[in-house]
Amino acid sequence: MLVSIGSIGYLIFNNWFSSARQTTESIAEELNESIYNQIYSFIHVPSQINEANHKIIANGILDINDERLRDKFFVGVLSSRDDEIYSFSYGTADGEYYGARRNEKGVIEIMRNNAGTRGNSWYYSVNDDMTAGDLAVQAGKFDPRTRAWYKAAVETGSPTFSPIYKHFVMDDLTVSFACPIYNKLGELQGVLGTHMLLTDIGTYLKNAVSKYNGYAVILEKGSNTLIANSMGIDNFAVLPDGTLERHSLDKVEDSDFKQAYKKYTVHQDPNFLYEGKDQNIYINVKEIHMEGLDWVVISAIPEGLLITPVVQSIHLTVLLTALALLISLVIYMIITGRLLKPMNNLLRVSEALSSGDLTKRVDIVRNDEIGRISESFNRVADKMQFLINNLEAAVKARTEELHKANADLEENKNQLQLILDSTAEAIYGMDLNGECTFCNISCIKLLGYNSQDELLGKNMHHQIHHTRRDGTPFPIDECRIFQSIKQGKGFEADDEVFWRADGISFDVEYHSYPQIKNGEIIGGVVTFMDITERKQKEAEIQYLSCHDTLTGLYNRRCFEDNRIKIDNPDHLPLSVIFADINGLKMTNDIFGHAAGDELIKKSAEILVRSCRENDIVARVGGDEFIILLPNTSEKNAEKVISRIKSEFLDARVAAIKCSISLGLDTKRSPDQSLDEIMTDAENAMYQDKTMNRKSIKMDIIDNIIETLHSRSARERLHSIAVSEFCSEIGSVLQLSELEINKLKRAGYMHDIGKITLDARLLSKEALAAEEFEEIRQHSVVGYRILNLFDDTLDLAEYVYSHHESWDGSGYPRGLKGEQIPLIARIISIAETYERVLNRGNLSILESKKKAIETIKEGAGKQFDPAIAELFAQMMDDNNR
Repeated sequence: MLVSIGSIGYLIFNNWFSSARQTTESIAEELNESIYNQIYSFIHVPSQINEANHKIIANGILDINDERLRDKFFVGVLSSRDDEIYSFSYGTADGEYYGARRNEKGVIEIMRNNAGTRGNSWYYSVNDDMTAGDLAVQAGKFDPRTRAWYKAAVETGSPTFSPIYKHFVMDDLTVSFACPIYNKLGELQGVLGTHMLLTDIGTYLKNAVSKYNGYAVILEKGSNTLIANSMGIDNFAVLPDGTLERHSLDKVEDSDFKQAYKKYTVHQDPNFLYEGKDQNIYINVKEIHMEGLDWVVISAIPEGLLITPVVQSIHLTVLLTALALLISLVIYMIITGRLLKPMNNLLRVSEALSSGDLTKRVDIVRNDEIGRISESFNRVADKMQFLINNLEAAVKARTEELHKANADLEENKNQLQLILDSTAEAIYGMDLNGECTFCNISCIKLLGYNSQDELLGKNMHHQIHHTRRDGTPFPIDECRIFQSIKQGKGFEADDEVFWRADGISFDVEYHSYPQIKNGEIIGGVVTFMDITERKQKEAEIQYLSCHDTLTGLYNRRCFEDNRIKIDNPDHLPLSVIFADINGLKMTNDIFGHAAGDELIKKSAEILVRSCRENDIVARVGGDEFIILLPNTSEKNAEKVISRIKSEFLDARVAAIKCSISLGLDTKRSPDQSLDEIMTDAENAMYQDKTMNRKSIKMDIIDNIIETLHSRSARERLHSIAVSEFCSEIGSVLQLSELEINKLKRAGYMHDIGKITLDARLLSKEALAAEEFEEIRQHSVVGYRILNLFDDTLDLAEYVYSHHESWDGSGYPRGLKGEQIPLIARIISIAETYERVLNRGNLSILESKKKAIETIKEGAGKQFDPAIAELFAQMMDDNNR
């Protein structure tokens, strides 16, 4: 017991120590991986911003001289990012500087530096429409070409990170990612820069390692200057002259940590245990390499994190084990004393029997194990004495037992067959010649036979395994089933077929094993099952992994595979069409994702119909498609584009007229890069989208209005009448021509949100509560629609508020009094008057009287009392 417990204890405690060390090492490695991924993701943000936006300037999609578009572009990009990105700017080769920044309060401002500012940097506040507002700050002279980030981009000629520098306002480290922009002649146009703060990295490191009592540090490789750390050490200091003094790793007080990093610089082992003076620590190191940026991420976890609890557990276990052994020893002495006495008696009787004295018997003193052994021993002695005295009778009885054993053997054989027949898996056996020796019912049924007799004695390879799936003969020498008999080892396969009695094959998975008796192979046993259904499901899974589930087209992964196959000289000229659906986001926002999915599917159908069978059409993004046209010149590819555009002319989804932007380029020579051809096609598509953006958007909104009015002639007449009434009210109120025009447009489009309603609700008089609630949403929907278009953005607020009431009882926001925009108050009166005027079967005079009374009754409640009184007077004067 001592040896066993000691050996087992050693193994267990050793495994505990090993497991604790492995777990601590794993924690350290995973922690460093987590920190690395977070920092990499953090530092990758500015490169993503530049990568996503530099083409917009490089390809001329954004006119940098258009102040309104330029300001919206820079403010839009900066406002979509977290506070770490404090500036997004563009410095031209002429020294001009544009962009957006966050000031010391975190508020976004627009930056300008050009001839208009006389080379000074001026900062403007931002209006709600992301254009420049009031001048906020007039800074001094500034030339972006003198900045480190600008110089780094020009020197490398490619996107790069700048050296780390101090933020010009806040006490914080800053790094910039700069991207040079060239024109088609390779001339430098300027540098696009994204500038970010490094303030929060130290806090993140501290939170990440605190629960492990560990450390984490980020250094610049080579100089070993600090970027961030979890110990609260300052990474830099600002000197009296305003210059920046960077601190190095020497600032870290933990000597073990510093020595461990020195060991890494020598051995370059990213994961190791450092045996320090005070404690052992697990060190993990990862390096971040990007253009212009070379960082080292180091984390350390003390070995004692899990080892200390293990040692405590060992001490307690040893104590309990010693106590248990002591108790066991006492019990052992008592039990053995009681056991040995009857055992001695048993030994004396056994010695007498061995000497030939069969008359001796053991005295049974108690009914325990020894007592039962003694009792069995006495029966054996009685049997021996009886056999010797009755040997002839025993021989006769044995002979009878042999006959009975043969009968039992036959019964066992039948039982074995019954067991085989009870299994769902098909089984058959064969001898060394491959002839069938047995088979179960599952085997007979699966192979399409009626009984064993049709298979027994037949060569199973010639019977069921003679031909491959493609119809070619399957030589028996290549059969793995027979190889298992010859080589004496098991084989299995799931890529072959067996043949049924009717000559039809099926996919099979089989396992073949040699049958061994007395050390010699006497045949083999094969188990198999029909896996046709499983193969079909695997084929379906393969299809789904390669095709877009919504359209059935190739997905991006499958497109990349086929692109490699098709990009060869035999397919030249190879044309590429890049397609992007127009208005998908608007369709989703207005009509829901079901309509958006329908737009994608319809667009995919048109693209497939417009192409040949061997052309590759793939959906590579939410609304993006790529078409590869092998052996197709640019002229013929333009014909394909014409067919696509022609098909889109009559295609509609919900109230959206389908539209698509297309770009084309053709690879004519093997020396051309298909990647560049695809990029040029994509740029051409973006140019097409940009040039037609305004007309596309106007087509969409005109189509929405047209669809609404085609559903309900009453809504069309209502829109026209409300627009005219609004114009008249505006004239009476002596509004400017610009305001009257805006009033007419808002009156005409005030019910555009009803496009999402069921057509039956537009003509229904009596509405249920849930139907009325559904109709109440049309002002919100109209607001959302008009906000999507630049030409209707100024009307959105009026449409949103045209059901608000003067006393605050309206919807959707419950605005009150002059909180409601003037134009919305006018629309409310005009549309109510028109609805009452044309409702019911009253005469024209009676309808007019009732409509005017409705306006008067609502004055001060639903309507602005002054405008309501003015409108009623106007209707009386005009006799309308």
